[in-house]
Amino acid sequence: MRTGLVVVVFITLCCYVDCDNWQEWWTYDGISGPAYWGLMNPQWNMCSRGRRQSPVNVEPDKLLYDPYLRHIHIDKHKVSGTLHNTGQSLVFRVEKDTKQHVNISGGPLAYRYQFEEIYIHYGTDNQQGSEHHIQGYSFPAEIQFYGFNKELYHNMSEAQHKSQGIVAISLMVQIGDTPNGELRLITSVFNKVQYKGASTPVKHISLRALLPNTDHFMTYEGSTTHPGCWETTVWIILNKPIYITKHELYQLRKLMQGSEEAPKAPLGNNARPIQPLHQRTIRTNINFKNVPENNCPSMHKDMYYRANKWSPSVKDLPYMHSLH
Repeated sequence: MRTGLVVVVFITLCCYVDCDNWQEWWTYDGISGPAYWGLMNPQWNMCSRGRRQSPVNVEPDKLLYDPYLRHIHIDKHKVSGTLHNTGQSLVFRVEKDTKQHVNISGGPLAYRYQFEEIYIHYGTDNQQGSEHHIQGYSFPAEIQFYGFNKELYHNMSEAQHKSQGIVAISLMVQIGDTPNGELRLITSVFNKVQYKGASTPVKHISLRALLPNTDHFMTYEGSTTHPGCWETTVWIILNKPIYITKHELYQLRKLMQGSEEAPKAPLGNNARPIQPLHQRTIRTNINFKNVPENNCPSMHKDMYYRANKWSPSVKDLPYMHSLH
């Protein structure tokens, strides 16, 4: 009954507004929140019906070590673009006329992907914020790089509907006294995007410099975590966080969902709930035991890990280490 009422509400809305622009209507709570994304727009039905949805909770004891996963390569040159407050998230988009694009390759990827966007997800308190969880633990924030398969498709709009169309690299964000220097290019302009619709240029940012100092990662087949939840995304979750200061996080939490005249609620808590794994395997290139296995030429199935407990004094431990 409740679902039927929600559908009626949105049909009624379409009588008064331009419902072709669904991007204006979805949110992270209420009757336009994640539970109803699949009802709002027929093209978003995967949000309700999909079996390979994101984000997920990474359970270390179920990771599968894959010795054939390569190191991830991200071009070192810098890009410029615009940081937007969309009213749902904080999004950086590369300039459309950029001549030198940043390519992402390696890891589990069979193709080269062209970087397009950064999404920033965060909580209004330190106990929540990241979309992906590690052993049930939510980080204060998560930064996601999105790129599209440039070898098969022309742009993100086409690729998001197609097989192996999108890559998403996930960086967990932890609170620390020594922040990521490249991240400051973004955090320093938070005050310029405080309200919905605001945007500001961000010049000469290096994705590679944003990355934590690790070659280890986890990877799985999933979806975009915003509508329409397209199941065309290869996720790569890096195995170390980057750091943000308490002051930078405070500035981030001042951003609002609405306009200056009607600011509504804070922009934070913009994480989609954890989705069922549904028999999917999360692979990793982390092999702490480093024991060859003659009977298993492609996978070491006896690898298992547990998560570290985070504390402010622990700076550079990986998410996982082996049980001995």
